[in-house]
Amino acid sequence: MTQTMTAVTSEKFQSAEQMWFWFLYSKSIRNNFARMHGTPTRRPCEVLDVETMITKLYLAGKLTDEQLTVMKQFGDKRRAPHQHIWNENRAANLWNRAMDVLYDAAKKHGWID
Repeated sequence: MTQTMTAVTSEKFQSAEQMWFWFLYSKSIRNNFARMHGTPTRRPCEVLDVETMITKLYLAGKLTDEQLTVMKQFGDKRRAPHQHIWNENRAANLWNRAMDVLYDAAKKHGWID
């Protein structure tokens, strides 16, 4: 009897936002159910890899408490803050700067196209 193995491909993220939303979702379910059962596509990193990268960026002073708060707040809403909504304008600025930092770091790791 031969077993058929499904090829697991690694798909890079298209943006820092996509990586951040994936990270929060995967972390929220803790057992990586989405990675293991949600799709045959595998990401180029693990949840712990992203968490470690974010921790290092924070400790290096590249991400601030304020940026992390905005990232978590809007990440839980599964959307970015909008710069044209008056009460989200400041959050949008913090978000964009944080996503630039994440993008640069993730690109160096080869996680983003």
